[in-house]
Amino acid sequence: MTSRLGARELVERVLDAGSWVAWDEPPVVVGEISDGYAADLANARAKTGLDEALITGEGLLGGRRVALVLGEFDFLAGSIGVATAERFVRAAERARAEGLPLIASPTSGGTRMQEGTVAFLQMVKISAAVAAHRAAGLPYLVYLRHPTTGGVMASWAMLGHVSAAQPGALLGFLGPRVYKALHGEDFPEGVQTAENLFANGLIDAVVDPEHLREIAIEALAVLARPEGAAAQPPPLPPGDTVDDPAELPDVPAWDSITRTRNPRRPGVRGLLKVAASGVVPLNGTGRGESDPLMLLALARFGAARCIVLGQDRRGGADRAMGPAGLREARRGQQLAAELGVPLVSVVDTAGAALSRESEEGGLAAEIARSLAGLVMLDAPTVCLLLGQGAGGAALALLPADRVLAAQHAWLSPLPPEGASVIVHRTTEHAAQVAADQGVRSRDLLAHGIVDRVVLEKPDAVDEPEDFLTRVGAVLEHELLTLTAQDDAMRLAARLGRYRTLGL
Repeated sequence: MTSRLGARELVERVLDAGSWVAWDEPPVVVGEISDGYAADLANARAKTGLDEALITGEGLLGGRRVALVLGEFDFLAGSIGVATAERFVRAAERARAEGLPLIASPTSGGTRMQEGTVAFLQMVKISAAVAAHRAAGLPYLVYLRHPTTGGVMASWAMLGHVSAAQPGALLGFLGPRVYKALHGEDFPEGVQTAENLFANGLIDAVVDPEHLREIAIEALAVLARPEGAAAQPPPLPPGDTVDDPAELPDVPAWDSITRTRNPRRPGVRGLLKVAASGVVPLNGTGRGESDPLMLLALARFGAARCIVLGQDRRGGADRAMGPAGLREARRGQQLAAELGVPLVSVVDTAGAALSRESEEGGLAAEIARSLAGLVMLDAPTVCLLLGQGAGGAALALLPADRVLAAQHAWLSPLPPEGASVIVHRTTEHAAQVAADQGVRSRDLLAHGIVDRVVLEKPDAVDEPEDFLTRVGAVLEHELLTLTAQDDAMRLAARLGRYRTLGL
């Protein structure tokens, strides 16, 4: 059975030793209350040593100042009343005023029944405080503890930029006891669990409290505003990249296409493993969807922090992407936009899924939204063509301030076989059609679609670690260069790039 973790215990496990400073003031007085409710409050205070079901304060997390709001279930089942909500909102307002990341850890049965509808409406007030914190460009992290249900689950518990949960935690909107009383049967087993929420793309991780500190430090290293002077972009080693198409070997397009279809070719997961540090995987859309072909993560390439969204070869180099994957990518775009974190999109796809489910799921609309979102994103953006780049699924992740390509990466309106069918009504001319369409990195560089090509010596399959290390160094250089630029000028240059492309 999952144990309940107290608020003060969580403080001791997560924060730097001895750094906790409480912010709590005496609870606000909420009009007249019944004698029974007054007795309940008195008993809860005597039992827990706390004056309300929420404690707030600040501390150091890996040396970084953070604000915390932590629920305590042993105080009237962690229920939220007017005084509790006011404590939350004051902490959120102070965190926003002082520019601090806010870490919330709810555990609650919901709103306080003794205070009725007024307590129920406090979830609006709390949600508004969280929204204001996020709108200020400040990180909001959530750790869901056992149990969390009701109005708390339907408000501040599910608004995190990044969300994790205690293993085995009961998490759901309608508490199982209430469900049974209303319906005369138990709630279906295994639904309201941390593990099921993760499986359905609603939270990012299921994490033991012992590992929470490490993950929170890594997440804030990417999401929080950098401290100190900005890092300077390191110079690129000579002979690793090319920005002149004449310097690239004139390899047939079909040769590159064949190479990228090799199942041993390194993909986005290999890139993160070899070239990145502090990787924190994210999971799903946060709205009940996930796609194994889309990877979303926080990461650092050298001194450059970023959000990575990439098409993942792990499911098979020939698998196609559906609308859920692009909705997951849109979550990454939203994170970058809210927090000003640079975004890296990695293109490596055999194409978009052609199916009834994809059409009815809004695939075309998701491609359109992704294109528009990337073109207008305020944060710095880099696209990496890592391998295959077929059709709308590739195009959806392409717009960026800087576009990089592996030497054998390619980009085409359709898989070459599909383009051959359109032109010749047979797949037999795929190689020639690919050559005619100019899909190679050499062609893309010549047309200004790609800015820089990372060399393969002679194939990434033959030297995966060396190749990925080169890619990581180029990403660090490009990200730091873009971060140093004026935001408005960078966006204007991006819009100008695509306005004049092909002219």
